[in-house]
Amino acid sequence: MSKNDKQDKANQAPPITQMKTPKVDEKRFVLTDKVSGNEYELDLLNGTVGPSALDFRNFYSQSKMFVYDPGFTSTASCSSEITFIDGDNGVLLHRGYSIEDLAMHGDYIETCYLLLYGELPSERAKQQFAYEIGHHTMLHDQLMTFFQGFLRGAHPMAIMVGVVGALSAFYHDTTDINDPQQCMAAAHRLIAKMPTIGAYAYKYSLGQQFMFPQNNLSYAENLLYMMFAIPAEDYVPSPVMAKAMDRILILHADHEQNASTSTVRLAGSSGANPFACIAAGIASLWGPAHGGANEAVLQMLEEIGDVSRIPEFIERARDKDDPFRLMGFGHRVYKNYDPRARVLRESCHEVLEELGIQDDPLLDIALELERIAMEDEYFISKKLYPNVDFYSGIILKAMGFPTNMFTVLFAIGRTVGWVAHWKEMILEPTKKIGRPRQIYVGHEPREFQLMNARDQSDQSETKKTDWKWFWS
Repeated sequence: MSKNDKQDKANQAPPITQMKTPKVDEKRFVLTDKVSGNEYELDLLNGTVGPSALDFRNFYSQSKMFVYDPGFTSTASCSSEITFIDGDNGVLLHRGYSIEDLAMHGDYIETCYLLLYGELPSERAKQQFAYEIGHHTMLHDQLMTFFQGFLRGAHPMAIMVGVVGALSAFYHDTTDINDPQQCMAAAHRLIAKMPTIGAYAYKYSLGQQFMFPQNNLSYAENLLYMMFAIPAEDYVPSPVMAKAMDRILILHADHEQNASTSTVRLAGSSGANPFACIAAGIASLWGPAHGGANEAVLQMLEEIGDVSRIPEFIERARDKDDPFRLMGFGHRVYKNYDPRARVLRESCHEVLEELGIQDDPLLDIALELERIAMEDEYFISKKLYPNVDFYSGIILKAMGFPTNMFTVLFAIGRTVGWVAHWKEMILEPTKKIGRPRQIYVGHEPREFQLMNARDQSDQSETKKTDWKWFWS
């Protein structure tokens, strides 16, 4: 093999390989049914770091009983090599690297490569990967006309769900999940085209002309260009804005088995094509309890309205009987400081200084809330530190993004995480179609009644009451 051949081989993306499986511990757990006296042995599975798990895969076949765990708060649905979170200690690792190091010393393209292939790229490999992504950012011409089928006032997430789902109709040469080359081509296309789709959804809502992506710009710069440039003027993305956007994308790239990632894996377990799976993930992210958190921060700031009213709302937040909640503080996973917030706090203040914003009431409220949260005993004792959604909401507001675009930007950053988990799920040796169980609490078996034997009283009022209860 020549020197050039060796260099080319070193610069190639790592081969697609099957993932590791959890190690079976020597210890075995025995569950005893105290009613019947039956005993069930369970293997203990160990990961690299983090909690171990009891292997319940054969429990139903042995016991004819299910494991009940709404929200899957104690259930590991898969094993993964991609992301590790220690919420108690505020740790987030991608492939073993801390999120702080990735965001402070790397860029989004490096993070994408790491999540997809498992290692940080060499300089040549990064250049090749950036070239590959950069030259797949254009959309098919007919796909661009697809946007015209939506109303101008449609939520950009609705447009994104529809357009991403339609990609399989335009790029059907990369939908064979049994072909590794097609899988990676689809992965690259999704990462490359998502900023274009998101930007066009925004431009369409404004009635502005679509701006073609520019191959000479970085990923974050290109996103800002397609969002804010217009044909009548030159637009050069600010380095400070581009750096902040790049960090936002890195910090949202992946977050383990959250609702949208689990949705992607569940959809993919049926053998659905990658574009359909990512569209499902976008739909899940759209929910206000998931991707809408930074949008909720801005809505909270608008509700407060003025710095002078902050003490009033903090008192309301302390009242358990008051429905008001402080959005952007604390986190379901992190019982300590959100490690992503540490990085984004720096970018937040850099952006505000760069823009020289002096008289924005919402940003004034946000900065005062941040100051109080870092000093007030109530916030400190409850560990209600500002999280990544708090700072990303402030940054995106300062940059000029409307709140309905916040979740779109979240989806753009998270695409690589979804794709990496989809790829990992496809290669999992123990892959099975997702089929959660349930505890049935409905009617017992009963006989069908013909119409003349049924209760003929008016049931419309009951139905109205049921739906009112359902939506409350």
